Amino acid sequence: MFSDNDREYMHRALALAERGMYNTGVNPRVGCVLVKNDVVIGEGWTQPAGEAHAEIEALNSCDVDPSGATAYVTLEPCSHHGRTPPCCDTLIDKKIARVVVSSIDPNPLVSGGGIERLRDAGIEVDIGLLDEENQALNCGFFSRMKRGRPWVRLKLAASLDGRTALASGDSKWITSEASRADVQLWRARSNCILTGVGTILADDPRMTVRLPQERWTIEYGAQPLLAIVDSNLRTPTDARIFDRDGKVVIYTNVNKSLHDRCEVNYHLSSTETGNISLSGVLRDLAQREINEIHVEGGANVSASLLAENLIDELVIYVAPNLLGEDARALFKFTGLADMADRPAFEFTDVRQIGPDVRLILKPAPPADPFNK
Repeated sequence: MFSDNDREYMHRALALAERGMYNTGVNPRVGCVLVKNDVVIGEGWTQPAGEAHAEIEALNSCDVDPSGATAYVTLEPCSHHGRTPPCCDTLIDKKIARVVVSSIDPNPLVSGGGIERLRDAGIEVDIGLLDEENQALNCGFFSRMKRGRPWVRLKLAASLDGRTALASGDSKWITSEASRADVQLWRARSNCILTGVGTILADDPRMTVRLPQERWTIEYGAQPLLAIVDSNLRTPTDARIFDRDGKVVIYTNVNKSLHDRCEVNYHLSSTETGNISLSGVLRDLAQREINEIHVEGGANVSASLLAENLIDELVIYVAPNLLGEDARALFKFTGLADMADRPAFEFTDVRQIGPDVRLILKPAPPADPFNK
């Protein structure tokens, strides 16, 4: 169905989409390549929310008449009025002859509507080229649209013996400066950083992205939204998180205000345990249009996510040192009686970062991640 040229141009469109990794905000990362007579005449990728989509950027970059061209688009052209007008109408107006789409848009406001409108206008539409790659690039957007919750990426740093801190709680620094710099890229691509109050009390972090700002923008301001799980509202009013730019939301069981720079949300307790329902937290964050969550917390938050089967991706930095058996573990849970019950993951990437090794894992066995 697809030629080698089709694949080449769609690979290029995906590479363009990656340029929006840190600045599309709530929108998916989309790339578009326009080809006419086997010559690329236009390229574009989605700009920050409210600005031009990839198709419009590509058309605006054309120096020649795009009529009769083929558009390679990594996501179905939108067919509804959102923050911008429908892209499919512009492709029709410009007399594009063929549109090759990597993935159907999971947004129910679109989901096939753009393809139908293009075909009704007499445009040839082919679907599914490099669909898996595109869904991986936009894992958060697909997760929010299909599951009603963001993609959860849990970042951990550990010694060779799987320890995250000394018994005293001291964890500065297990891993290298190179690993800590790499973490900034994961923070920057996320719409939200999630942590527990234990981390706030132990480390008093700002939980910010520390990159040159021209490389990334987030709809919530200069920084991603910060979400804190704090059942008993123990977050100090003088904590450094209130010195950061960007919004702070605290999920708690306590119905009272805390600080004029944060929102206190107290509607998400678990009726059985009295603990905060992390599933409820994720549903609330999805309603705030959060696509990807970057989690940096202690063993309790990590174990709670594990127990509720909410971890979509693990990013673990392993340093070449040892901390001993009395140091703190990666996950705080006990009670496994059968090896068949142990949580299992599979490696998707292993690479060296400075003197450390970065492991990326996803839950095993493989399954459709958007239907669990």
